[in-house]
Parts: sequence; structure tokens; C-alpha cells
Amino acid sequence: MIEQILPANVFAAMLIFSRVGSAMMLLPGFGELYVMQRYRLLLALLIALLLTPVLGPSLPPRPVDVASLLTLVGGEVVIGIFLGTVARVLLSALDTAGTVISFQLGLSAAQVFNPMAATQGSVTASFYSVLGVLLMFITDLHHLLIGAIVDSYDVFVPGTLPAVGDLSESVVRSASAAFRLGAEIAAPFILLGTLFFVAIGIISRLVPQLQLLFVTQPLQIVGGFVVLGLVLSAGMEWFLASFAQQFVTLVGG
Repeated sequence: MIEQILPANVFAAMLIFSRVGSAMMLLPGFGELYVMQRYRLLLALLIALLLTPVLGPSLPPRPVDVASLLTLVGGEVVIGIFLGTVARVLLSALDTAGTVISFQLGLSAAQVFNPMAATQGSVTASFYSVLGVLLMFITDLHHLLIGAIVDSYDVFVPGTLPAVGDLSESVVRSASAAFRLGAEIAAPFILLGTLFFVAIGIISRLVPQLQLLFVTQPLQIVGGFVVLGLVLSAGMEWFLASFAQQFVTLVGG
């Protein structure tokens, strides 16, 4: 019955769209809330139609019943969500770095809307997140994300249920890699902040009459922005290189 109401070319396009569409829902830059849903769906549909002639011969045959069809589509959706989740978790390294930097700069109380996380966040975390996505598109790193969806058909063969344990382990590893990457980007601020507060502690013991609050706060903010201007370029280059390496490794490319 399925073979009569579902032509082969429509089935292939639908199956590819299941993986591509679910990945586009979460990929950085493509799956943001400020991107209209109709544009995301249209882009995913166009990519699926372009991939249908190439990937169609490698797809499994049409199922004979509805249960098999739902199982097949569900597996593709899970794989797409996995690809998008790994990319989204790795992007959170910038939010982690920006949050740590905000504490070192004394700006943790300055909260603004972070469009990448769709919630309130510190100024530096929002700045790093937006800048990271912008640089991903400027440097054509988003081509890697789209290419990973295509290459995933060599790693996750359609028609076979993905190993949930392996996918969960990869997500955990991506979270660990994101936290480590965020700490590495914020490392100069952590080091200089520690030295700054140690020096302030020594001064407060030597000159207890000095009102350190009125002296250290401007120095902390101004000095932090000077350091930010010096290390921003190197930090973003390190993020882009590490993001590409970790993403390709975690998705099995």
C-alpha cells in the first residue's frame, strides 16, 4: 500500500529531508530564533532535493507498511538532531568563555539579550556568541556543517537504527570539548585576573587606608578591555580551528 501512494522519488526526497531538516533546526546560524521558520524549511527542502539524485541509489527501498516507514524516518530525524546538537554544544564554548571573561572584567551584572542562546546573558558572552557565528559564515565554515550532513550518509547508513549509546557518548564528549575550549579562550583573562587580584590583596595589606573599590573597578574594566582587544583575534582563530576539528571528529567525518 505504501508503494502505491508514495512514489520512489518522493520517498527519497522525504527521507533525506528528515535528516537535513532536523539538522538545520539546530545548526548554528541556520537554526537561530531570528531566522524565519519558512526560510529554514525552504533551505532544507532545496538541499534535500539537490541531494536526492546523488543519495537516492544508496537509500533503502520503500517500506511496505506505515510502522516501518515511521521507524525509518525517526532514525533519520535522530541522526539530524545529533548533528545539530553537536554543533550547537560546541558553539556554547563561546558563551562559556564570555561568561568567564565577564567575571574577570567586572561586568557580570551587565545583562543583555543573547540572540544565540535566546536568553539573557552577560555582555561579553553575547558579543562572543554573535561574533563566532558571524565569523563562521565569513570564513565559509558553514560549508563544513552542510558537508557534514552529506558525509553523514557514509557514517550513519539510512535504514539502520543508530547506536544510542554511541550518540550519547559523542554528545558528552562535545560538551567536555566545549567547556575545555571555552576555558582555553578565557585563559589569558583568568591568568591576568588572578595576578591582578593578588596584587590588589597585597596593596590592601600594605595600604589599608586606600579605598580600593573606587580604584580597582575602573582599572579592572579598562585593563580588561585592553586585554580583550589584544587577544580577541587569536581567541576567535583558535575557536574556529578547534570547532572544525572537534566537529569533524565527533560526527565521525
